[in-house]
Amino acid sequence: MLIQDWMAKDVLTVDENTSLMRATRIMKENAIRRLPVVAHGKLIGIVTDRDVKDASPSKTTSLDVHELYYILSEMKVKEVMTADPMTLNGFDSLEKAAVVMLEKKISGLPVVNGDGHIEGLVSETDVLRGFIHSTGIKDGAIQYVLDLKDVPGSVTNVVQTLRDHHARVISVLTSFEDAAAGYKRVAIRIIAEDGCDCENLTNELKKKFTVVYHGMDELED
Repeated sequence: MLIQDWMAKDVLTVDENTSLMRATRIMKENAIRRLPVVAHGKLIGIVTDRDVKDASPSKTTSLDVHELYYILSEMKVKEVMTADPMTLNGFDSLEKAAVVMLEKKISGLPVVNGDGHIEGLVSETDVLRGFIHSTGIKDGAIQYVLDLKDVPGSVTNVVQTLRDHHARVISVLTSFEDAAAGYKRVAIRIIAEDGCDCENLTNELKKKFTVVYHGMDELED
């Protein structure tokens, strides 16, 4: 999955001389947590709600509200923004975005083209939307979780059994961390096509393979 297919493309931006008060108002009114800072269309920084909070005077200050507003109106985005922020490209994978955000402990990244112009923003929510879509969970898919030997063709044999029973494979996810040595844990979601007898299918899978779990997620809980 490519970032360009899941990122937010209608991105609000500010320039480096925008007041912190205005940047704060833009984020609040649009329910967003970060604003790219651009100069001549090119990304030069990013300011987040955390930056604004850290730059604002403490609530315990002796300043009155008018003085606080004055300070925020005088402060510029360039004083608190992160300059030259980490970026991704629209042709990077959504999986790469997930890895970068997890390892760097950040919840969103600007997306730029080869010329450094801002094209979008990708967030944790975008990554989750892409993952949910790819699994087929919202399409009423049935999931089978199996422990298979880590040898060539093991997944192919399962898929062939599914096809023999008129089941359409929606997604296949493989993990080695939660399986015993020499095995892999494979989660397959299927849609039962016309002519598919799910009970017979499940019985045959259990005879041929180690089925850890099978069922359909109840999303209304």
